[in-house]
Formats: sequence, C-alpha cells, structure tokens
Amino acid sequence: MPSCKTVSSCLLASVFLAGTLSAADWPQWGGSPQRNNAPDAKNIPHQWNVGKFDRKTGDWLNESAENILFVARLGSQSYGTPVLSGGKVYCATNNGAGYLERYPAEVDLGCLLCFAQSDGRFLWQLSREKLASGEEADRDFDWPLQGICSVPLVEGDRLWIVTNRGEVACVDTEGFADDENDGPYRSETSTAAGEADVVWYFDMMARLGIRQHNMCSCSVTAAGDLLLVNTGNAVDASEEKVPAPQAPSFIALDKHTGELLWADNSPGENILHGQWSSPAFAVLGGVPQAIFPGADGWIYSFLAEKTEDGKPKLLWKFDCNPKRSVWEGGGMGERSNIIATPVVHDGLVYIATGQDPEHGEGQGHLWCIDPTRRGDVSPELVLDQDGKPVPPRRTEAIDESAGEVLQANPNSAAVWHYTGHDANEDGRFDFEETMHRTIGMVAVKDGLLVIADMSGLVHCLDAKTGRLHWTYDTLAAVWGSPLVVDGKIFIGDEDGEMCVFELSPEQNLLAENYMGASIYSSAVAVDNVLYVATRTHLIAIAAKKDR
Repeated sequence: MPSCKTVSSCLLASVFLAGTLSAADWPQWGGSPQRNNAPDAKNIPHQWNVGKFDRKTGDWLNESAENILFVARLGSQSYGTPVLSGGKVYCATNNGAGYLERYPAEVDLGCLLCFAQSDGRFLWQLSREKLASGEEADRDFDWPLQGICSVPLVEGDRLWIVTNRGEVACVDTEGFADDENDGPYRSETSTAAGEADVVWYFDMMARLGIRQHNMCSCSVTAAGDLLLVNTGNAVDASEEKVPAPQAPSFIALDKHTGELLWADNSPGENILHGQWSSPAFAVLGGVPQAIFPGADGWIYSFLAEKTEDGKPKLLWKFDCNPKRSVWEGGGMGERSNIIATPVVHDGLVYIATGQDPEHGEGQGHLWCIDPTRRGDVSPELVLDQDGKPVPPRRTEAIDESAGEVLQANPNSAAVWHYTGHDANEDGRFDFEETMHRTIGMVAVKDGLLVIADMSGLVHCLDAKTGRLHWTYDTLAAVWGSPLVVDGKIFIGDEDGEMCVFELSPEQNLLAENYMGASIYSSAVAVDNVLYVATRTHLIAIAAKKDR
C-alpha cells in the first residue's frame, strides 16, 4: 500500500466520505469527488408551479407561481448544472442573457454566471469569447451558441472551470467586489463590477496540443492539491481521424498555481469521437485513485499523487464495451465511448457508456466495478494465436480472421453488468426493457441505484447486485443525471418536465412539473431548496413554510 505521500489527498477524501460537507454547499458536479448526487437536504417539495415567462423577452412574470423562491435568467442554451458555495450559485451557459454592457446578448460567448444564493441577484460573469468563428475547423472546436458546458469546482474563495476555449481557469469567487485583481493573471479587459477576476489560465490547446471536438466540457474535481482534468482531446471534423493522438487525455494540475504535474494519453489513436467526460476521486482499498473515463470506451484509474517524471502510475483499466462490438460513425454501431461521470459509492465504481446525443438511440452498458484489482480488469481479454494479449484497437477489439480469440479474464473487476431486463420473458429486450446509451451518471441511496438513459427511460436497480426493480418511460430524451434527496428522485427531460418519484423498490411517480424550457442538466438540493437550470433560467424551488 502506498504511504500516501500526498497526505492532503487522503485527508480530503476522508472528509467527504465522513459526510462533513457543509449543508449549505454543493460545490461541484455530484457534490464531492465521489460524484454521487444524493445530498442530505430535507423538506424538498415534489410539486410546484413555475409560473409564466414573457415569450418575447424571456422574463419571468411570476403569475400563478407556487413554491418558487426565485428565477434568474441564464443564456439561450444552458447545459451546466448549478453548484453552490459560500452563499453563491454558479451556472455555466452562453451569453443569451447579456448581463454585461460590453457584451450584448447577440455576442456569442461562453459564460459562467454567479448569482446570490438568497435571491438570484446577478453578481458577476466569466466571459470567454468563441474561438475564431466563421471557419469550419474552429466551428468544430467551439460550436456556436453552446457556451460553457462544464460545471465548476469551488473551494473557499477559488473556483476552477474548463472553458469553451479548452482552458482551465482559476477564478476569484468575489469577482472584483473585493477591489483586488488577484494574480498572477492581471490582463482582464475590464475590472468593473460584474466582471470575473481570473487568477490563472492553463490553455490546453496551446500548452498540450489537444484538439477538442465541438466543445471542451470536463467538470474538474480535486484530490488534495491535484486538480484532475479530462482535456477533451478528440477526433477532427471528419470524425474519423484523431489529429493529436500523442496529446494527453488526462492531466493533473497544481490547483493553486496551474502547474502541470502529470499527463497521460492512454486513449491515443483509439479515441472514438468527442471526449466530454469528467473524473472522480476516492480513496479505495487504502489507495488514492484518480478515475478517468476515456473516449475509447475504457475507464482508467491512476494513483492520485504527484510524480517525479510527470507520468501517473496506472492502477487499473476496464473496457466498458463488449469485445465484439463495432464502432461505426453516426452512432450506427454498438461500440460507444463514455460521456458519463463515474460515481463511487460504498467502495464500488459505477459507470455507463454513451455517445453524442445526435447519434441517436442505441444499446448502453452500465457497469459496477471493484476498484481494488490491478492491471487490465476487463471482463474479457483478446488473445492472439500465441496466447498473448492483443493491444486495444479503435473500431473493433478482435480480429477473428487473424486467429484471435476471446478469453474470460480471471482478473475481471466486473461486479455486475446491466444492459436491460427481459421482464416479459419473450427472449428479447423490448424498448422499455433496454438500457440505452446515456450521458448521465448514476445516483445511489439506501441500496437503490437510479440512472436515466438518452431514450428517456429511468432505471432503478439494486446497487449491490444490479437486479432491476423498475423502469419508467418519460417519453422524452434525458440528458442529465438523477438527484436523489429527501426520499425522492428528481429527473428532468428535454420536454421541460421534472419527474419526481418516490425512492422505493416499487415504482411510484409523485409528480410531473413543467419548467418552461428543456432541462439538459441535473437538479441539485441544498438545505431546503431545490435548484434547477433549464435551457434558459435558473429556478430555485422551496416550500413556502421553509423560506
């Protein structure tokens, strides 16, 4: 067992695992580095009425609203889940709200907005101009109107986020309200009220040579002083070639200085499409592990410590695709990359496969993994004619015409694998019996695991065995992840409905609440308040008696 030289990594993990996260904070995607969106908030209402919005201006009219604490404008397209820390709410979006005079709403930007947690009052905005628009290559790097799609990490008076420009930004949470320009970066165009105070930038395109596809959208986490980042390195506009296979996919920065501590390019030429996933961190089996999903469909775990040579130590790797699955462009094949974020709960790792939502529906794979094994811990191995393992390939793992064979891996870390459940026992998986591709992560509470897929199905399983309890069809695509809180499950969909279920082995739909616009993010809950980012608005929901 390592001696945990980076003692802060172990200490941080023990703090989160002990459940000492402030009840007033939910400071990153999933709340903690273990990423389980299951806080301890209470008295969260399951029914509300958001009221009406002016169709021309987008303003909230507050007519017939019920159980609504406040509504704040976001951009015209918003994919970021809110996080809360220190009395502030942060949400990534585009510039559709036009909060800053120097950037009217018609100027396309990536934005991170900061609001007061008490009333939704706008405080400041991080503005990142789009990569040179008008050129096809740059459109492919930084797609118009997508804004910033990642979720920030907040600790004290510092915030870290990956921008649309492929940068890791460290930002002062006070903006310029403290009348200070924190450095070393001091080149802000404006230091006026409402502007972000940037502490440092790490430009991954310039420094590492990465080439993102459509956007860069990792939601970072920290392991002590290590900031864990998926770089977004991906295919080019043809979607067939990886232009920078030697560029790293996974990096660790010093979160205080932005110094590069280590980098790894394991997916290399096997990157399938975009690389839009996010890492997790936990101490597992006494070892601090940085867990990264790859765009090659593998999930990797590295020792979460600084290294002398700038290369991390690989602990284990797991192929989440069946070896006979094939990658085909446009989502036609069964082989998939990973966009979801791994979740760590009770010593196990949960991850599911998926593809770009534009690739449509397809078979998904949900895995429960034992993270204490080492090496290649995939369920199967591909062996050549001499019985030696065959290196991974991009489009298909096995070439049977060359005499390659499959063998069950005696070192497999698979605890269970869910692809669906033949409820009517007719020998096939009907639509409502299938686990489809997903870009969302699981949430686990009281022995129950909940996940939604891109086809709109909600699946509730036993977290230890993978046995299915129930499924529910929302009849609309689901991009986000479930929130499990206060004995309830909250899941939003593309039709703008927030479905609320009882957290139970028996299916019990409590309510469907229309939110006024599509929901592409996940709900979060802090204290007695539920926060939901729709495509256009941040909405805080609370029972009247708890305001």
